[in-house]
Amino acid sequence: MTVSQKKCILVGVTGGIAAYKICSLVSSLKKDGHEVHVLMTKEAEEFVGPLTFQTLSGNPVIRNMFSLQDGAEVHHIALAGKADAFVIAPASANVIAKIAHGIADDMLTTTFLAAACPKLIVPAMNTHMLENPVTQDNIALCRRYGMYVMESASGYLACGDTGSGRLPEPHQIKDALESLLVEHWLEGKKVVVTAGPTMEAVDPVRYITNHSSGKMGYSLARAARNAGARVILVSGKTALEAPFGIETVSVRSAQDMADAVLRESGDADVVIMAAAVADYTPKDTADHKLKKSDSDLYIELKRTTDILLTLGQRKKPGQVLIGFAMETEDLLANAAGKLEKKNADFIVANSIAEAGAGFGVDTNRVTILSQNGEKDLGLLSKDETAEKILAYCLKEG
Repeated sequence: MTVSQKKCILVGVTGGIAAYKICSLVSSLKKDGHEVHVLMTKEAEEFVGPLTFQTLSGNPVIRNMFSLQDGAEVHHIALAGKADAFVIAPASANVIAKIAHGIADDMLTTTFLAAACPKLIVPAMNTHMLENPVTQDNIALCRRYGMYVMESASGYLACGDTGSGRLPEPHQIKDALESLLVEHWLEGKKVVVTAGPTMEAVDPVRYITNHSSGKMGYSLARAARNAGARVILVSGKTALEAPFGIETVSVRSAQDMADAVLRESGDADVVIMAAAVADYTPKDTADHKLKKSDSDLYIELKRTTDILLTLGQRKKPGQVLIGFAMETEDLLANAAGKLEKKNADFIVANSIAEAGAGFGVDTNRVTILSQNGEKDLGLLSKDETAEKILAYCLKEG
């Protein structure tokens, strides 16, 4: 996602082998133009030297409880007051226990307690430590106090165990962190987003699908999450990671997607149909692999459920329905027809024939159609396109 206004971000680093990964996080945040301040526990310094973080952040690393800033202000109070977000990664069991119970006995925990900004905790530790009921209770307490907690990744740990407790990758932490840095203007709203392709089985081996990567739908889901909405992402099979803080419903066929969307849309404030849903599916699916022969194979197809049309017919007062139209010719004319026929509030139209738009790429160029006219967004990244689609459809249009 994009955060146009640069922020002040505090990064707390505790003792753990995963501390080295935070170098990449700090570097990435700094490259985006954010003001980054790193606070380290004494234990963290055993794994990464403070000079490394000072070089990457461009600011002195905060270690001394009683240091002064500008000769007058107590440093932890000054930092806490200017922070837009505070992340602790890796967060050890010890530090999680401290912050859950308001213990402030070093610079990191003191500043954390004094900060009123959104806070993100990223636990990383031995599996048995993480799963210990005491640690789980402390994590639950942090959540109850309004802190955000990322789920740990699973895999091989440095201690030799295999299980949960791995630190998520820096880009995943950054994604979660940046979701806290924007105005939550969709707070209290439920948004359903579809993404990716559907796969229509011919037999247990073969299927009919399309080239959708799901990138546009995932960008829309993240943008809605960043705006504070509760997001349900109904996704066909993609190579993309499930975004932080989003309930992802994985589906395979067009019927699977129809079932999930119609189930979730009843109480939704906004439904965005960005998926590339198959219009046709085999009339009969073989229960065994079809063997090739010397003759041609003919597959009889039948129509799938028109999800957007069904949503338009069921649309409740105040619910906003946004559809997508991808065309190779007569883009605006076809999109306008879809807008009318499907009873949608907006149709987002893009041409796969245009450079920089369509399947698989990180950019897009779309035109939004509604009863009030058209809006060409120009060529943008898909994250920027997603933000502008939401702003236009839910604020401006």
